[in-house]
Amino acid sequence: MSIPGEISVSIVDLSSLGVPGRQQAAEILVAAFRSGWPDAWPGMTEGLEEVDEALGAERISRAAVDEHGRVLGWIGGIPSYRGRAWELHPLAVHPEFQGRGVGSALVHDFEELVRARGALTIHLGSDDVNKMTSLWGTDLYPNVLGKLAAIRNLHRHPYSFYEKIGYVIVGAIPDANGFGKPDILMAKRINKYP
Repeated sequence: MSIPGEISVSIVDLSSLGVPGRQQAAEILVAAFRSGWPDAWPGMTEGLEEVDEALGAERISRAAVDEHGRVLGWIGGIPSYRGRAWELHPLAVHPEFQGRGVGSALVHDFEELVRARGALTIHLGSDDVNKMTSLWGTDLYPNVLGKLAAIRNLHRHPYSFYEKIGYVIVGAIPDANGFGKPDILMAKRINKYP
């Protein structure tokens, strides 16, 4: 596939890239989350631990690589609900390639893989720990759904990216990361409703 800017990208299993791919994936994870959630994976130790977990036997880990074998982004998935649903975790694209179709391509590939495994739904959490939405710093109780319905994106929070590719907000975990720092829950049906 090609993305804007005439970059040729292939999506492959992250495990097929060996130690260099593992290292690049960890670097991307740390760099991609630095501005929005710097405590998520603050350094390479934490990044490598997350990559190693993502390469577990029951999981899916895919990487977008350019024609030179450089990793541009990667995605992971965890089966849940007896395989009927999969958690998309994580998705990270090198900051230089964000907004150029790499993330969308990775999500589409992931959706196809879990659809083929019989899954019905993909779900994810998209935390706001850094004043990126109108929910940050707000007591979401008691009207959580009303406040979710009025959400606004203030600083390029990823929930808007996911909405553009068909995901919807299905809930939130108020104060998941401390007071006023919710986890925004999103999901998408990937198989037809009977």
